[in-house]
Amino acid sequence: MAKPIVAVVGRPNVGKSTLFNKLIGQRMSIVDDTPGVTRDRIFGDAEWLNREITLVDTGGIEPKTDDLILSKMREQAALAIDMANVIMFVTDMKSGVLAADMEIAAMLQRSGKPIVLCVNKCDTIGGTPPEFYEFYNLGLGDPIAVSAAHGHGTGDLLDAVFEHLPESDEEKEEDDTINVAIIGKPNAGKSSLVNKVLGEDRLIVSNIAGTTRDAIDTKVSVGEQKYNLIDTAGLRRQSKVIDKIEKYSVLRAKMAIDRSDVCVIMLDAAEGFTEQDSKVAGLALEQGKACIIAVNKWDLVEKDGTTMDSYRKRLMKDFSFMSFAPIIFISAKTGQRIERLFELVKFVHQQNSMRISTGMLNDILADATARVQPPSDKGKRLKIYYMTQASTRPPTFVCFCNRKELFHFSYQRYLENQIRSTFGLEGTPVRFVIRERGDTKGE
Repeated sequence: MAKPIVAVVGRPNVGKSTLFNKLIGQRMSIVDDTPGVTRDRIFGDAEWLNREITLVDTGGIEPKTDDLILSKMREQAALAIDMANVIMFVTDMKSGVLAADMEIAAMLQRSGKPIVLCVNKCDTIGGTPPEFYEFYNLGLGDPIAVSAAHGHGTGDLLDAVFEHLPESDEEKEEDDTINVAIIGKPNAGKSSLVNKVLGEDRLIVSNIAGTTRDAIDTKVSVGEQKYNLIDTAGLRRQSKVIDKIEKYSVLRAKMAIDRSDVCVIMLDAAEGFTEQDSKVAGLALEQGKACIIAVNKWDLVEKDGTTMDSYRKRLMKDFSFMSFAPIIFISAKTGQRIERLFELVKFVHQQNSMRISTGMLNDILADATARVQPPSDKGKRLKIYYMTQASTRPPTFVCFCNRKELFHFSYQRYLENQIRSTFGLEGTPVRFVIRERGDTKGE
């Protein structure tokens, strides 16, 4: 299920980036001071009391001239507000309430979205200073004192955020609709594929890169299976993403991957594999999604008896980091192999959701360790006591052993290959968590 989205909004230099990094538990690239320029990766996941949210760190809302005040604010904030379930409005205790804060507060109130008011840079320990109460003038309810630099008050802040979010709805998981994110570079034919499946021109299609801006959901049934196709903006190299609206289009595409079950990675058959295709595929791989590589515009390729086989071999080499992903050659224009594509989507989704019993896993483990002895170092040999599956989507296996540092990546890959040879797991990544006996924490 998709994580709720929380937009972090505020003026420049109020500490949004510091707070963002503190909440997600890691450092990310610094936001540039130029209005409208956001970090390379402006989203991250935060967890609090076993619940997760996706934080979106927006660029500072800063007007340069009187003529641009409202346009710049609305351009920045409206895009962030539009995708968010909750708005986290960050202000600065040291500078107090400025006119820009009042403007932003008024815009946020008009959005109708829940707002959590954060007063950052409350770094002193002790009683609340009188200046803190000035922030009640924003009309957004009780402000929350936070020190992003030291981490004070972040728990109260997250508590306030989750008060506006519904409890996880377990019943939604019973819905058998498969969410399919169609991802790739611009002009790979993503929108054309959706239109072909629907039999109508629902989505605008043109040769101009960037025509699709939003991640657009389309419900469709193929046979008895229901699908939700998410057509995304083409993901270009970060250096080419200059326009602020396109930055949010890229963000929405990444969010679409997050809420998908299966990612169809579309390539242009005429252009072939590029470095950007590997980066797009890497986004899906990082999030553990079932993947299919779809080579579109196959009708435009001059073919002989060996064209498909040689093309497939080249792609298997190019996508060696995700060799589990099946490759299919399609034409969104003519409809060639579209039905087969949806059969593959359903199949890899089932593989991504596969659960294997502990008994069967340990039979494979015993056979694998008998064939290839676990590695050793300085007289100490790795002992793997047992293995169990912790979760699905993607299949995640926990191995209990005597010493984690002896469990080399190469031996993990060997075990993965043994599991795949028995159960298939085609189209899905596999993850391992290594624990020492008595260790109750994952990696």
